[in-house]
Formats: sequence, C-alpha cells, structure tokens
Amino acid sequence: MSIEIEKKYRLTKEQRTAVIARLAQISDRSDGEELEENTLFSGGVLEARPCVLRLRRVGGRAILTYKERYPSAAPIKHQREDETEVADPAALAQILDAIGFKPAVIYEKRRSTWQVGQAEVVVDELPFGLFMEIEGSEKEITRVESLLAIDGLRTEAETYPRLTLKHGKRNGSLIEARFNSVGETRE
Repeated sequence: MSIEIEKKYRLTKEQRTAVIARLAQISDRSDGEELEENTLFSGGVLEARPCVLRLRRVGGRAILTYKERYPSAAPIKHQREDETEVADPAALAQILDAIGFKPAVIYEKRRSTWQVGQAEVVVDELPFGLFMEIEGSEKEITRVESLLAIDGLRTEAETYPRLTLKHGKRNGSLIEARFNSVGETRE
C-alpha cells in the first residue's frame, strides 16, 4: 500500500499559461501531454467507503487503481493508492462486470506532466475546467508552490470524479465528461 500526498488547484486560462511558462523554467524534465480516459466503477465496497476503483486508459496502456481518501479538512490530501498496469483492459472490464462492478463515471483529461525536484506537477484540462496538482511530501509541495510564484492560486478540494458528477452529462446509467471531439481546440 502506498500513500499519495497531493494538493490540487483550480486554474484560470491566464494562470495555466503562467504555470506552464514557469514550469518550463524550473522543471527537471517534462513528460509531455497525454489524453486519458478514466472509468470509475460502482458496486460492492465502493458504495460504503470513501474509495474509488478506476481503470485509466492512456496511450497504449491501461492502469487499474484503487484509491481510498483519508478524512482531512486540509488542502493537502492523503490517500491510499494502489495501482497496477493491465495487459487487457477489455477483459478486466468484463471480469469487474462479472463480480458486480459497473462503470458509473467516465471522464477524459489532457494531462501535461513535469518533474520538479522530488515533486510531480501535472496540469490537467478536463471538459469542465483547468487544474494543477502537485504530488510529493508536504514540504516539497510547499517548496514547489514557492518556486512557481503564481499569485491567486485557488485550491480545489473536490476530486475529478465528484466534479464529473456535478458537471458531466448523463448517458444511460453513466455520467460522462468528454471532450467534444479529438481535434477540439482549447478556448
């Protein structure tokens, strides 16, 4: 079991531009941008606990993740996170369905990733907004915030699945937040 420690921010277009420019100056490396499709399942213990089971498809890879958030009112969240790469995501989806886990939420995300010291910084674009996350120790998160030197960053306490429930569109039993088309341009 590993513990994920991260802080999330909601960005304006101007802040996103400033963050990316600053990351280009301070980062050790950039891993570029990828389009992700995230499917969250419902059923079983997922209904009774503050946890999610997610199948993420990105590039030619698929990753199954279990996350369970630890209660806290602090802007830096701590949560259990266990994940494994999946060789056959279609077969896994069939297995999950057979044991009672059903797709409930699907959201797409364009993610750009940078390494800054011991922290990973991601800038995400979802159909309903722009976000940044800093993942690392609490001390490293604070250090990277200082290095970024971006005024007016607003923390975001909600998870992407909760935001998708709020801003997504119902499609049968699913709630989805997808980009209009693959070639859609940013505003």
